[in-house]
Amino acid sequence: MWGLSMALVLPYASVFMLALGLQDHQIGLLATISMLSQMVAGLLSGAITDKFGRRLTTAVSDFIAFVIPCLVWAFAQNFWWFLVAAVINGAWQVSQNSWDCLLVEDVDRKTIPKVYSLIKVAADLSALFAPIAALMVSQFGLVPAVRILYLNAAFFMLVKLLVLYKFSTETRMGVIRREQNRGVPLRKALAGYGSVLRLIVHSRGTLFALLISAIFSAVTLVNGTFWQVVVNKRLGVPDALLPLFPMARSILSLVLFFTVIHWLTSAHKLRWPTMWGFGVYLAGQVLLILIPATDSPTASTYLLLAGCLLLDAFGTGVLFMLSESLVALHVDANERSRVMAIQRTVVMLATAPFGWISGALSQVDRSYPFYLTSALLIIGMIAVGWFWVTSHEPTGDEPEGDDVDADSGAELPAL
Repeated sequence: MWGLSMALVLPYASVFMLALGLQDHQIGLLATISMLSQMVAGLLSGAITDKFGRRLTTAVSDFIAFVIPCLVWAFAQNFWWFLVAAVINGAWQVSQNSWDCLLVEDVDRKTIPKVYSLIKVAADLSALFAPIAALMVSQFGLVPAVRILYLNAAFFMLVKLLVLYKFSTETRMGVIRREQNRGVPLRKALAGYGSVLRLIVHSRGTLFALLISAIFSAVTLVNGTFWQVVVNKRLGVPDALLPLFPMARSILSLVLFFTVIHWLTSAHKLRWPTMWGFGVYLAGQVLLILIPATDSPTASTYLLLAGCLLLDAFGTGVLFMLSESLVALHVDANERSRVMAIQRTVVMLATAPFGWISGALSQVDRSYPFYLTSALLIIGMIAVGWFWVTSHEPTGDEPEGDDVDADSGAELPAL
């Protein structure tokens, strides 16, 4: 459903804004506002998910976060329409939390990384529908085609949430938490976040996972907002070809996932695969910066972009799986929804400024946002090299139990 809805339109989101007269710094500002909206929704998501259940929360928040904003985007005329849509779309963090709980709460802990691996594969497969968008843009033009694609996305997201609600069942923990919160005001449920925050602060593994997730999230935000812009406006790639790049990246990611990435992450020691993920992703960002600007892309331009896609596919493939798995593995099973809500809030708070910063940089030179992502990836490599922690280990007064010493070099369980 995602492949027939949002995946068709996302490659055009930023250039659609440019076509309607928005400036680069406004696009960056919208990215930051969207992250702040997501941060608020993320903070509330744990209490909402516990009170109303994983299944119902996912359905309602998907409607609010995707169906409504897609309709606004479809008829957007200026910056203010996009601002309204960005604020409403932030509610997807509620459904992300409830969906994650629905996905893994009844799954054996050892298989969680494999579950997220399958999610990554499904996301990559969704990009195979990209030629549909390319055909529409070449046939109708950028703005009319994107408006149609947003209407299409609203329809398919509505179908998706109805199908998921009908054929899913509440998790065991979801039933327990819903009963525990029956009749409890939402405000009182939010008051319990203090104890949950202490659980996070007292776990070195959780703090390390948050750092890795924040870096990857910031890089993903910048690339998701400005990669298509730099390719279209700096390198001269035609509008109709833009969705083919995410499709190519997804195909490469799938091939790499079942070959190189699977081999790397099957090892007992995962520090070096994570380092490779950051390093190869960094190489892709640097290569994008080095491609000469042109109004008429040549064969060498497309060849270099293919190299970028290959490097990005490897880097994102490794880092997506490991960053999501690290966060999920360090969650207290009894407080999963609220812990993950706070984790996402922290990550989004750290990520939010990078939308505005990258927009200001792109206003000066459209390659500058990727200097920023390169610096972030270098910081990620330093963090992995110096602060690698994989065990759920306390840092303060929390008893250690059977946790592994963070300095012992212990790694995540093999996938």
